[in-house]
Order: sequence, then structure tokens, then C-alpha cells
Amino acid sequence: MNKRIFIAIQYLEIGGAERSLIGLLNAIDYTLYDVDLFVYRHTGEFMSLIPEKVNLLPEIKKYTTLSRPIKDIVKEGYVDIALARLYAHWKNKRYERKNKVENSISVFQYVATYTTPLLPSLKHLGEYDLAISFLIPHNIVRDKVKAKQKWAWIHTDYSFLNMNTKEELPVWNAFNKIISISESVTKGFLSKFPSLENKILLMENILSEQFVRQQAEEPLPPNTMNDTGIKLCSVGRFSYPKAFDRAAYICKELVERGIDLHWYVVGYGGDEQLIRKAIQDTHMEERFILLGKQMNPYPFINACDIYVQPSRYEGKAVTVREAQILGKPVVITNFATAPSQLTDGVDGIIVPDNVEGAADGIAAFINNPHKQAEIKDYLRTHHYGNEEEVNKIDQYI
Repeated sequence: MNKRIFIAIQYLEIGGAERSLIGLLNAIDYTLYDVDLFVYRHTGEFMSLIPEKVNLLPEIKKYTTLSRPIKDIVKEGYVDIALARLYAHWKNKRYERKNKVENSISVFQYVATYTTPLLPSLKHLGEYDLAISFLIPHNIVRDKVKAKQKWAWIHTDYSFLNMNTKEELPVWNAFNKIISISESVTKGFLSKFPSLENKILLMENILSEQFVRQQAEEPLPPNTMNDTGIKLCSVGRFSYPKAFDRAAYICKELVERGIDLHWYVVGYGGDEQLIRKAIQDTHMEERFILLGKQMNPYPFINACDIYVQPSRYEGKAVTVREAQILGKPVVITNFATAPSQLTDGVDGIIVPDNVEGAADGIAAFINNPHKQAEIKDYLRTHHYGNEEEVNKIDQYI
């Protein structure tokens, strides 16, 4: 009999972790495994990319209440979840005040702590050989699913995040394995949870070179990218870590140095107005162009001259490897995990993590076509797919 795997995720909106899950699902050997995928809310552009051999479990209405507006779920009668979420936010604010911290990500853990007991059990699905919690909240797989082994994924650099480690530690500790996507992510996580070192398993985001290249061949939407000057491209969620607000100022510096360029940004998210204000403040409306949410970002990466990841911090940016698969010279800022992304000067370059330094580095790279060609030659002869990472599932279950 095939072994059974359960995988849980909140939704399948466009994002790095969600794209990584699609990579994992495409790499699994379905002659060995039966996979049940539980998506709490059946929303997001990536729903259509779920492989046919995956059994998508039915949506359970109460699970959708975890991430929808509280006023909406109250109207639908889920007052218990609404009150639990409000109490969780109050608890997190109290923690922040007491410890003099801001923007604690433990708000998500508090929400999970108080809402999970109110959700229906999933144990009627039977016992799985492996249950995977691919994104927070991890309480659901811990408490609601029956499995011989349970794994939880980390997708970001925890060293930069404020959190209540005492609140979160028991959840992480309940899992047999904690899957880290890079050595740098492991280091950041263990800076907060050193006692969990023996649970860590390194398993990089799975990327199929064939899939990326096939998707990149699709035509660009008309009138989206200008043919004049240097074309820079970035892809990511509009959020603080991705630093697209700061990138508008880097763009201004480059233009003021006489570089004819257009910088295209594919993505969406809560910081869009902040980014648009930065564009307005720098008068870069004609140069720094937001392309919005795109189901397929690969044609945009394929059409650019240089791919830029201007982040403040990262776990391991999937888009950097995707750009490398497409043979694009990559520039990344010197965030903490940058050395795990590429080898500086070999398959990309690392520039300082500030506006002026980043502009200096990008300008020097634009003006050095020999170095660009050297990096392109290297990328053409090296392999950036890693479907074999999925074999670690075989090894451990």
C-alpha cells in the first residue's frame, strides 16, 4: 500500500511559500504516496496548479474563518472564532506592551492558540504516515490530525522577528521534524529556539527547471514592459521584508546617475500604498513600475536584463533561483541570509543593504557588461533545479 501524506496550508495566493508547495507537490512520486491536501480557504491563483494526482480535501467552512475579516465571520454566525481572534490580538498587544516590543509575529500564534480548539477535528480522515504543516498556524496539524510523524516548515529568517518564544516553543516542540529551507534560516530559527536543534531537517524549496522554463515561454501581456534602456525586474509580496518602498529610492539614485532604466515590480500586498507613496516622493512614476499580481511572473523575469532582490531580510528567496534558472544576472542586497542565496561575483552579485550602497553596486554592475556575460555563462552550465530534495521524505518516513 502507498504511504499516506497529509499537507495543510492556509490558502494558495501568489507567494514564495505557496509556489514552493506547488514545487513539492510536483516532485512527489505518486506511485509511492497518496497525498491529501487540505487548503483552509480554496482561494488563490495557485489552486489551478495543484497536480491532478493530489487529493484536494473539501473546504471546511469554519477553517476559512481564520483569515477572513472578523466582521464577515460574525455575520455568518462564527462569533466564537471572532471573539477568540479578538482575545488573541489583545493578548499579543499586552505582550508587546509588557516587553516593549512592536510588531510581534506571535499574534499569529495567539490566534492559533485560541481558535484551534474551536475547529472541527480532522482525525476522521484516518492515520497518516506523515502530516505536514506547510505554513503557520502549526497548531492545526499538531492538534487536529492523526499521524505517525508530523513536520512543520520554516520559510523565513526568525532572527529578525519579535515573538513570544515561550508561547511558540510548545507548538514547535510537538513536531518530529522542523523543516528549514536553508542553513541561514536554520541559524536564525535556532537563535530563538536553541533547544530544537535536534529536530531540524534541511530541505530546500523544490524547483523544477523544466516548469520554470516552460512558464517563461508564455508571451508577456501587451504594453507591460518598455523596450528602451536597461530593464530591471523584481518579484515578491508588497511587504516590509521585500523592501520595494526602499527600492524606489535606489531607482532614483540610479536615474540621477544618468542610467536609462525601467524597474518593473511584479507582486501585491498590504504595503502597496507605502510603495506608491515612495514612488510619488521620488518622482519615479515613469521609471519604477508596479505590474501588480501576475499568475505567471516568469515571462517578466525572462524579459529583463537584470533581476534584483532588494530585500531587508529573507528566508531563501525562491525568485532568485528562478531567475538563475532563466539565466538572468541577479543582484541581491546583503541581508543576513544573502550568502546562502548565491556566490558573490560567480552566479550573481551582493550589494550593500542600504540605498546609496545598493545604487553604487547596481550601477557598477550595469556598467560592467563583461561581468554580466561571465555570470550568464556560469548560469548556463550549472543546475539550479533540485527535485531530488523530495527524496528526504523517503529517507525519514
